[in-house]
Amino acid sequence: MQLRFVGCGDALGSGGRLNTCFHVSGESVNFLIDCGATSLPALKRYGILREALDLILITHFHGDHFGGLPFLMLDAQFLKRKRPLVIAGPAGIDIRLTRVMEALFEHSSATKPGFDLQVIALEPAVPRQFGGVTVTPFPVVHGDSGGPFYAYRIEAEGRTLAYSGDTQWTDTLVSAAHDTDLFVCEAYTYERAVKNHLSLKQVETHLPEINPKRLIITHMGDEVLHRLDTIPHMGASDGLIVEF
Repeated sequence: MQLRFVGCGDALGSGGRLNTCFHVSGESVNFLIDCGATSLPALKRYGILREALDLILITHFHGDHFGGLPFLMLDAQFLKRKRPLVIAGPAGIDIRLTRVMEALFEHSSATKPGFDLQVIALEPAVPRQFGGVTVTPFPVVHGDSGGPFYAYRIEAEGRTLAYSGDTQWTDTLVSAAHDTDLFVCEAYTYERAVKNHLSLKQVETHLPEINPKRLIITHMGDEVLHRLDTIPHMGASDGLIVEF
């Protein structure tokens, strides 16, 4: 299994990094986790075939995780995509997708795709299977707007991946990421407490109970980016490829 960080930045583009978008692929699976506003040019930059994607998982509805979908849908029309596509995320994703498409490209939501498109709301703690991918959403805490908010535990081809999404500390992260092969976790600050976000020190405090085989930190603000040379964990970077 392979994960490529198509974008790993925060909402403010700290360090010049692109918005969140991860591409996961294997022998029989090909999907995205999140699709921030910069995702389409980044996918093209890295030569990732959009028409080969089967699934897009959305953690929440902030623009740096969700705002790239209208561009991806417009791109699919120009590519004359035929392959079915599933877009799945928290409750309300169908309405949110329509709204963001209309905000960016008026009348675009009324254009019927030339492919089978399913937009599916996922229920908290209820596993859902999409082909060879099993996804379990876990509620996390990231404020009052732009939600509901999910972390994901994902199983495919005998491997397990977890992604925290954007969140402050919540014990559901232990359930989401316990004993995973790879845990991709937000570390927005180094030790400073910021509402609705994780600090690296908070993550480190809970690592023994989470016990992932591998940790990669993402969605880093400037104070973490400036310390990357001294942090004993791998930090994500745009374009980074990880085998797990």
